[in-house]
Amino acid sequence: MTYCINPLCGKQRQNPDEVEHCLSCGTSLLINERIRLIKPLRELNENPFSYTEVFEVDDAGNQWNPVRKRRIMKILKSDSPKLVELIERESLGLRLIHHPNIPKSTLDDFFTFVPNRSSLTLHCLVMDRIEGQDLDKWIKSNGSISQSTALEWLKQLVEILDTVHKTNFFHRDIKPSNIVLQPNGQLALIDFGTVRRVTDTYLAKIGGSGGANTSRGGKYEITSLGTPRYSPPEQADGQALPQSDFYALGRTFVHIITATQLTDLPTDKQTGRLIWRDKAPQIDKPFADFIDELMAPFPGQRPPSTQVILQRLERLPLQTKINRIIKSKLFRMSVIAIFVPTVLGLYNVSRPAIADYLVNEGRKAQQENRFEDAQNKFRQAISIEPSTANSISKFYVEQGNQRNLNPEDARKYYELAIKFNPKNDTAYNNLGLLCQQLHDFQCVNNSYAAVFKLKPHKWESHYGLGNFYDDLGQYDLAKKQYKLAIESSNLALDAVSNLARIKILQGEYNEAINTALQGLKKAKEDKLKAALYKSIGWAKLEQHKYDEAKRYLQKALELDGQRTDTYCLLAKTQEALENFDKAWDWWEPCILLDSKLPEVIQWRVTILERIKILKSYKQKT
Repeated sequence: MTYCINPLCGKQRQNPDEVEHCLSCGTSLLINERIRLIKPLRELNENPFSYTEVFEVDDAGNQWNPVRKRRIMKILKSDSPKLVELIERESLGLRLIHHPNIPKSTLDDFFTFVPNRSSLTLHCLVMDRIEGQDLDKWIKSNGSISQSTALEWLKQLVEILDTVHKTNFFHRDIKPSNIVLQPNGQLALIDFGTVRRVTDTYLAKIGGSGGANTSRGGKYEITSLGTPRYSPPEQADGQALPQSDFYALGRTFVHIITATQLTDLPTDKQTGRLIWRDKAPQIDKPFADFIDELMAPFPGQRPPSTQVILQRLERLPLQTKINRIIKSKLFRMSVIAIFVPTVLGLYNVSRPAIADYLVNEGRKAQQENRFEDAQNKFRQAISIEPSTANSISKFYVEQGNQRNLNPEDARKYYELAIKFNPKNDTAYNNLGLLCQQLHDFQCVNNSYAAVFKLKPHKWESHYGLGNFYDDLGQYDLAKKQYKLAIESSNLALDAVSNLARIKILQGEYNEAINTALQGLKKAKEDKLKAALYKSIGWAKLEQHKYDEAKRYLQKALELDGQRTDTYCLLAKTQEALENFDKAWDWWEPCILLDSKLPEVIQWRVTILERIKILKSYKQKT
């Protein structure tokens, strides 16, 4: 059977497969010349004020997704600007966020459709179907999960969120029913209907409305979305942040490790925190503390980024081991008898564990913004076991690497890393990269000089210094550093890509092609291969070899659909081939997608000036 897309069709929306138009209203049953509605995934409602319908569909495919398969289509029946904005945002998010465990959607998968003899405009969004069972249903059938499973699942979800957040989006509706356990054992995150893009404008609105406070204020109103019980206080108040996803993630895990609905769990009357640990005896204290930290009332009390969460998850098994040592009767006896000569040997054996414990306590204090207490713990750990200085220095480098951290705060962390270990070449390298952003050229020179003194052939630092000169437009100096990086390591393939780009900018097209081809022999990651194919296509375009340019650029796009410069170059290539309609299909993402490359900015200026001239001409005529 095939369903009619018209929500006002009446009760007889089912039609035989061989029929081309609905027998009730005459609307075409083949939507957008490729899609047939197979069955509704939600109960159909004839009420026109019910906003959305969701169908499983048979999709014959398009230029972006040519394989015929069963997919999902969401249909918005309202012309409300807010609701249209939400589904447009969902479409953009699914196109730009590339992860194997979220639904895939393409440019042609979002369109409008007007049923026969109707003024109703339907907004349609098609996406891949994720097979499996959502965790809400799975928990009802299987009960609570073990700590080891919880750790594995949390890591999988945070890795998905890491991709979402790095693409400058946050989900805003994480809950068990939006997480699917697939047949291969991997979790998938679905329903991006409330996804939000993190932009400077959005953050300005948040700042204008009170930041992380829980009261409304300022001149902006931001839509409050999400699911009660899982949404954090700031999201309920219309001020969601990327850290709001962590709150929902923590509450989701309380549900799946207790197999108890959140409404059935009591809350602390003073703090408002859930009281849940008695329902999950399989979860030890360090992990339970971490889940509570994810659910902290204020965003600033939660981990600052997905990268920090992943680092903390790596350390949790060690914290569990230390927690058991500290609680053990043997450890307590050894502390009591520390001055008795017969137990000095036991103390020496326990010393590394004590130092590790102090280091972890210091890390926890740092995460809770107790900075002085953290440094005191670190100094105590070093006094017991000097070798811990190296791990403390690495920790401060991790702190400096946090996403969305104020640059001046990041600088302090890198300087603390150097203070605890003056031989930490990574700290000097990262400080040099940060000082580039701060335009502190003296700091850049001093930092890289320190790196090269410790490790003359550290390719990452040659690459970073090359990037510094590249951004300044000092291409000869940049080329020198990129070449040193390539000579120092076979891993410096990003330097190969950047070197090819500079050679194109300097008109050395054959040399650029040879450089990129050498890089392709060693490249394994799709994004890097895409950059190298892009450079070859660009060089071919400059040599007026348009068909070859088109072939290499399309290969680059297949490997990485987020490279803005590839879209721009494909547009220029199609224009050179006089395919002007197809050229505009590429100019649109070239203009809309993010990019700071100077050549992309110049290409945009050129095309926008052409559009302005054409618009002016049309107005005159």
